[in-house]
Amino acid sequence: MDFINLYGESAKTALGFFWKSGWAFVLGYFVSGMIQAFVPKKELTKYMGDADLKSISLSTFFGAASSSCSFAALAAARSLVKKGAHFIAAVAFMFASTNLVIELGILILIFLGWQFLAAELIGGLVLIAISSLLIKWTYPESWLQAAREKVEQYDGLTEDFDWKERITSKEGWQLVGHKFVNDWKMAWEDILIGFTIAGFVAVLVPESFWTTLFLADAQHLPDWLVTLENAAIAPFVAASTFIGSMGNIPLATVLNQNGVLFAGIMGFIYSDLMVPPLVHINAKYYGWKVALYIAGVMFVSIVITALLLNGLFSFLDIVPESRRVVSEITQFKIDYTFWMNLVFVWIAGWLVWQNKRYLEDHDMKMMDMEGGGTIKKVAVTLFIIINVLGLSAFAYTQLL
Repeated sequence: MDFINLYGESAKTALGFFWKSGWAFVLGYFVSGMIQAFVPKKELTKYMGDADLKSISLSTFFGAASSSCSFAALAAARSLVKKGAHFIAAVAFMFASTNLVIELGILILIFLGWQFLAAELIGGLVLIAISSLLIKWTYPESWLQAAREKVEQYDGLTEDFDWKERITSKEGWQLVGHKFVNDWKMAWEDILIGFTIAGFVAVLVPESFWTTLFLADAQHLPDWLVTLENAAIAPFVAASTFIGSMGNIPLATVLNQNGVLFAGIMGFIYSDLMVPPLVHINAKYYGWKVALYIAGVMFVSIVITALLLNGLFSFLDIVPESRRVVSEITQFKIDYTFWMNLVFVWIAGWLVWQNKRYLEDHDMKMMDMEGGGTIKKVAVTLFIIINVLGLSAFAYTQLL
C-alpha cells in the first residue's frame, strides 16, 4: 500500500504541475504564434552577418519572438547560419529562443515567483553577452567555416508579407493557429517528460539527496564556495534529466523547495540546451568539434551568469529565501487557475480549428518535427503509461 500511495501521489503531483500551468502554455504559445505570423522577417539575416551589437541584438529579439522548443531553436539557428548570419548571432538566437520567450516567463512566475522571472530576463541578456564575447575571443575559424559548409537546407525563415494586410485576414489567423499547433507539436513531449519527472522526484526523492548534492548543510564550507558549487553542478543535473526549457521549470521548483541556492536554480534553468539529445543534434548540424565547443561555451557562460545574478540580487537584497512548496502549488481547487484554464481551453480549441482550416486551404498535412528520435518516442510512450497507471493508483487509494 505504501508503494501504491507514493506512486499515485507522484502521478497526481505531475498532473498538478500541468494543471497549474495549462492556461499559461496556451497564452504563451498563442502570443508566440501571433508574433511568428505577423512579424515580417524579410532579408533578416543580412543584418546578422557580423558579430556586432546590432547583429546580436536583432538575433536576441527574434529569438525571443520564436518558439521555446529547444529542437526548433537549434534548427532555426542552423538556418540562420546557412543564410549568412554570423555564428555568434546564431548562438544568441538559440539562447534567446529558449530563455527569453513569453511562455517560459509566465511559467517561471507561476512556479517560482517574480524574483526568478526578473533573474531569467536579466540573466538571459547577460548570458547572451557573455557567450558572445567568449565565442568572439576563442572560436576556431576553421571549425566554424567547416560547420557552415555542413549545415542543412534552409527552412524558409525569412518569408516576407504585409503585416497589416495579414493581421486583418482570416488566412492570417489561420496561420496563427498553425503556428500554435506546430509549437505544441514540438514541445509537448518535453513538457510531458519534464512534468512527470518533476512529479515523481518531488514525492520520491528525499530532501537529503538534494542537500548532499548541493552542499546545503555544509556549514563548514564558506558561502562563496557553496554558491560556486551550486552554479557549477546545476548544468550537469539539468543535462541528466534529458528535458528541455519548458519541462525543467517544475523540477526547478522541486530544487527550490529542497534548499538549492538561487545560483544553482538559475544555472539549472539556463542549461536546457546542454541536454545530450540537443548536443547530438548540434553534432549532426555542425560536427562534433563544434557541438562540444558550443556546449563548453554554454557551460562557462551559464556558471558565470548564475554567479553574477547571485551577486547582483544579494546586493539588492532580493535573493529569494522562502521556499515554494510543491504540494501547495499543485493543489486542485476552484481558484484563478480553474477559471483561466476554462477560458484558455476554448481559446486552444479555436486555434486548433484555425489550424485545421489552414491545412485544408493549403492542401497539406502536419509536418513531422525533428526531435529526439526513436528513444524519445519510446520514453514518451512509457511516461504516458506511467501516468495513466499512477492516476489509476491514486484513484484507487481515494476509494479505500
